[in-house]
Amino acid sequence: MSYLTTDKLVIVGAAGMIGSNMAQTAIMMGLTPNICLYDPYAPGLKGVAEELLQCGFEGLNLTYTSDIKEALTGAAYIVNSGGAARKAGMTREDLLKGNAAIAEEFGKNVKEYCPDVKHIVVIFNPADITGLITLLYSGLKPSQVSTLAALDSTRLRNELAKYFNLPADEIKNCRTFGGHGEQMAVYASTATVDGKPLTEIIGTERLPEKDWEEMKVRVIQGGKNIIDLRGRSSFQSPAYLSIEMIAAAMGGGTFRWPVGTYVNNDRFQHIMMAMETTVSKDGVTVTPVKGTPDEEKALEESYRHLCALRDEVIELGVMPPISEWSKYNPNLG
Repeated sequence: MSYLTTDKLVIVGAAGMIGSNMAQTAIMMGLTPNICLYDPYAPGLKGVAEELLQCGFEGLNLTYTSDIKEALTGAAYIVNSGGAARKAGMTREDLLKGNAAIAEEFGKNVKEYCPDVKHIVVIFNPADITGLITLLYSGLKPSQVSTLAALDSTRLRNELAKYFNLPADEIKNCRTFGGHGEQMAVYASTATVDGKPLTEIIGTERLPEKDWEEMKVRVIQGGKNIIDLRGRSSFQSPAYLSIEMIAAAMGGGTFRWPVGTYVNNDRFQHIMMAMETTVSKDGVTVTPVKGTPDEEKALEESYRHLCALRDEVIELGVMPPISEWSKYNPNLG
């Protein structure tokens, strides 16, 4: 098998369903032969490694460890799903305190053991906040840390494809921006359905306004729906999309969806949120977002919601006040 790179890729949280799926996906996509699995739960970690080794992959140098120093040393790329899982009845924000502390420890470990890492994808919830905390304590550049935001946009595409009974490939450029949670901004102005702008379809017999509003709710509650159906949170879709992201950061194919990234400009300050981006070996580059007045209002509301979560974490003492961030990470000055 030919590989995209020979650099070391670390999967954090590899004993879990997302992590184990990420590992298998990365191998099958041919990202790198050098993959290290990390999880503090040693028996489950060994079980995942044994299963992957029993697949009979060729040219694979798979290692696994419950020692975080051993795992991160020499890492060029990291995908981290190592937070607590979301359970029935919980919102992403319910996970805030525990996973914020996990992200703080992870960021500090990155700074100590692999300060030369090229790119990190953080996907454990609330990803906007855990990614921001990781960035702060890792000392990395904002372009080097991203979070999973694509799942909301793929859910929008799925809902539209089902509604119109069309192949998903006929639904293009679906976008949600802002937070990865109940306060996301769902955009119609970017999307086309079978070549026609979605905004020209909404409010017609083909897609009445009421149906569109109900569809947006289904998109926003997409994660809850998976929990209701399967009894556990999503793992196949976040695993695949996060590996697509890290593949793009390795110099692979174009990543087609929004990415959670650090934003600090005239409009949005000191926040991690889903934006229109490009991902390459140079990291994440943000493209300005411009939608309809209603969409822009929804994005502003999502931003304010994320700021409230960020400020709550600061109040908990997990992050210092924004004015002190540059002391921990000069790249945030």
